[in-house]
Amino acid sequence: MAKGLDPEFLEQLKSKNDLVEVVSAYVPLERKGGNWWGRCPFHHEKTPSFTVNAENQFYHCFGCGVSGDVISFIREIESVDFIDAVKILAERAKLPVPEMNFDTEKTAENKRKRDEILKILKTTAHFYLNNLNSGRAEAHVQYILDRKISAPVVRKFGLGASLDFYSLPQYLESKGFRRDDIIDSGAVTVSEKNGRLTDAQAGRLIFPVINAFGDVIAFGGRLLEKADFAKYKNTRETTVFNKSKTLYNINLVKKQKQAEGLSDLIVVEGYMDTISLYQAGFTNVVASMGTALTKDQARLAKRYCENVFISYDGDFAGQKGAIRGLEILRDEQLNVKVVPLPDGLDPDDVVKRQGPDGYQRCLDAAMPLIDFKLRVAEHGYDISKTEDKRSYTADALKIIAEAESESVKEDLLKQLRDRTGTTYESLKRDLENVPAAEAKQGEPEPVLREDGADREVKACRFILASVLFGARYAKNFDLSGVVFDNPVHNTIADFIKERQKKGETVRASALFDIFDENTPELSEILDLSLGETLEGVGAAKYFDDCVRTLERIRTQKELARLSALCDAETDLQKKKEITRQVLALAVKLKNF
Repeated sequence: MAKGLDPEFLEQLKSKNDLVEVVSAYVPLERKGGNWWGRCPFHHEKTPSFTVNAENQFYHCFGCGVSGDVISFIREIESVDFIDAVKILAERAKLPVPEMNFDTEKTAENKRKRDEILKILKTTAHFYLNNLNSGRAEAHVQYILDRKISAPVVRKFGLGASLDFYSLPQYLESKGFRRDDIIDSGAVTVSEKNGRLTDAQAGRLIFPVINAFGDVIAFGGRLLEKADFAKYKNTRETTVFNKSKTLYNINLVKKQKQAEGLSDLIVVEGYMDTISLYQAGFTNVVASMGTALTKDQARLAKRYCENVFISYDGDFAGQKGAIRGLEILRDEQLNVKVVPLPDGLDPDDVVKRQGPDGYQRCLDAAMPLIDFKLRVAEHGYDISKTEDKRSYTADALKIIAEAESESVKEDLLKQLRDRTGTTYESLKRDLENVPAAEAKQGEPEPVLREDGADREVKACRFILASVLFGARYAKNFDLSGVVFDNPVHNTIADFIKERQKKGETVRASALFDIFDENTPELSEILDLSLGETLEGVGAAKYFDDCVRTLERIRTQKELARLSALCDAETDLQKKKEITRQVLALAVKLKNF
């Protein structure tokens, strides 16, 4: 349930964000019958089992069981909390988000803390910027000049300077910020020796990290002289910053998409690679900030574009990182290629040595994952030597075996033939002998759940699903006459009855304001909306059978209860009355 937001606003938000349109921005959908189908974005699958019900505005995967409404979809696909999902949808629909009426002290404090941290980080960014322009940051300015970063680009990225250990915390405290909030922002650290606050980026060139909403959420810092510790340092993780869920420069990419559209996205490793490419005209660039690309970052990238180039360093470590990143992006159903760079060079080096045209040539040479894997597999082998050639050939065949089509395998085998001098026929025979376990290392296909539910539970599910989804034979069915033992069934029945009493349309999507989207029993009921289950031949008869089944089971239970009560009763008159009831139930049961 949403706390602190007006229910009318949430209803308006959902009505202005059609679920099919929202999901289509992330998942290719195809209409089949009354629903839209695609491959589930929340688990790996080859056969589409993810469906979007346009009429009832909910999604459901018949493979892994996930389900929800438009808010829960954005929350999961973007890896954000409820409020941020609301903000994303509100921005999409151009709706202002109303003030939230927080109903607990803890919630109010969490909001105050988050707002204060963002204010501290924004103030810190301005502080660093002023330092850079103060005339006291000679080393920082010289570094910028040496790297040939233009003044407009410096301003565009908000670069700044940390001059020492103590001026930042002193400045923040002078602005009236609380000590605990300053610490929680990540902008400072606490000295273990004396408890004094110190600048976490002391002495470094500063790169503000800004999220898609334009908020400064963290900082990266670059040392200006050689030292025994890392050249680059990021703000520690805080309530507003999680490196694995953030892409550097996503704020400017978002503006570019809104202004002129975005055909593809370049993913690099670091701050300077991003800035250098941006200055060279490749403004569609983001960075994973030195971390291995994560699923959350892949999902964030997918929000803006489906075509992605991985452009990591040209050394072997960078190439291996590119493969891992490409596999993650591929699993998120993105169209991805790897940009091959000259050995030992990063994108910044290529631009500086060869100019924008040189980097464009690298982009033009971008290759699919499997081709790039073959290139990387050759690293460390001298194929002029017999033993190395045999080892490389064996590794290459395992990679080729991963190809999903025979035509791709044939093309790759020809490339391997030309590279090694081994005949195509012998390579093909060897490929056929690659063990299946090595040929495919993917995730197993999901299995539809079978929970062994008894006939009573199955009858309850079918009745509720028939009424919930408006099956023609259940339109006037009164749920008041049905007793549900399962709490989830009871809650759904009460929800339907309340809507019917008010004359309101019953929408399954509203159930996600009541239940967690991962409630197993709700998932089982949503499963029944598949295909013609509720409207096919025999559905009406099965519905009547389910109603009779529940009546018979209730009668059996009541008969068993009264029989036990009769056996225990010592008062003759009461025993006769109970016996009369038992006989009446026995006759009723016989007539089912």
